[in-house]
Amino acid sequence: MRDRLTAAAHVFAEHGYAAGTTNRIAERARISIGSLYQYFPNKDAILAELLVRHIDRGTWTQADQLDLSAGSLEAAVRALVRDAIDNHRDDPQLLRIMIEEAPFSQELIETIERHGRMRVGQVRDLLARHPDVRVRDLDTAAELIVGTVEMNTHKLMADPRTIRVETFENELVDMITRYLRGDQ
Repeated sequence: MRDRLTAAAHVFAEHGYAAGTTNRIAERARISIGSLYQYFPNKDAILAELLVRHIDRGTWTQADQLDLSAGSLEAAVRALVRDAIDNHRDDPQLLRIMIEEAPFSQELIETIERHGRMRVGQVRDLLARHPDVRVRDLDTAAELIVGTVEMNTHKLMADPRTIRVETFENELVDMITRYLRGDQ
């Protein structure tokens, strides 16, 4: 199935979603159209599966290795932002298609919600343990940070010409770090 999804990702990125037909996907995967339909009923299901896999791949694996000593907040925030950027670097065209055109199935909605709860939980745990964090409500802060990082990273990586990635990373890290420290 992985080959079929890889082929679909290439076809959607190369031809766009509308012109990325199941026939093109089957041809790119070097399988019959019937074989493709054994796994996916239509191209909406293929795009939805690509999006589910993209979301599932976005687990912050380095969170438990961060230095949580006093004075290390900026480095921890940078690790969070860089992880989000790295998870979205692969294919800006495909990311744009997934954001703009993916059909929202129940499975996709549940995956988005599950990933969001997990990511917010990771960030909340980090905030609770870091001595430099000075926010009124950890739950709200974690939601705001994850939402801000994810939304802005998606926007940037789907259209990378707007801002240099390094500039984006530095500004976002500065903004979140100042918020978390309670800087005036």
